[in-house]
Parts: sequence; C-alpha cells; structure tokens
Amino acid sequence: MKQDMNLRTKQFAIDVWLLCSKIPHSREYTNYVNQLLRSSSSVGANFRAVGRAKSRADFINKLKIVEEEADESQFFLELILKVNSNPELVVEIERLIKEINEIIAIVVSSLKTARTS
Repeated sequence: MKQDMNLRTKQFAIDVWLLCSKIPHSREYTNYVNQLLRSSSSVGANFRAVGRAKSRADFINKLKIVEEEADESQFFLELILKVNSNPELVVEIERLIKEINEIIAIVVSSLKTARTS
C-alpha cells in the first residue's frame, strides 16, 4: 500500500502541474497556481518522508503534514474551480478534487489506525 500511495501522490503532483500549465498566466491566477503547485508537490514529498519515520510519533506527525498539504491542495483546487473561466478545465479540476479527497481519506484512516495501535 505504501508504494501505491507513493506513486499516487507523485502522480497527483504531476497531474496538478499539467493542469496548472493550462491555466492562463495572469496576475489573478498566479498566487493560487503557485500555492497549488507547492502544496500538491508537498503531498507526495511528505508522504515519501512518512516511510522514513523514526518512531510512531514521528510517523503520525509526518502523516499530519501530508493531511494538511492535501487539504491545502483541495482548497486551491476548489478556488480555481470557482474562478475558472475555461469550461474545458472543469472536468480535470473536478477529477483532481476527487483524487485529493480520496488521498485525504486514506491518510486520515491511517492516522486513526496509528493513534490506536
């Protein structure tokens, strides 16, 4: 499962990058796009760090960071969806929101398991 999540979070970052490359370059979009690029890549990078946790507390802390970055990614995807003026991007944005929701659900479930173990 860990390997699947490593691949899934990396693919999420790539897919977000591809989406952002299609978003118009304007002053209005720049901040949202930059924040989304940072948080989406941070999901994968921090999930990868979970595998190097030195203790259960460290494992939980690293997973919480993944959860926070995933939530931030979801927030900026939702903002971009609301202000998006290109109807062709709607399906792609909605797919990415669904994907990050699933990643968040897996991370939250893992956190609950880690806390009760």
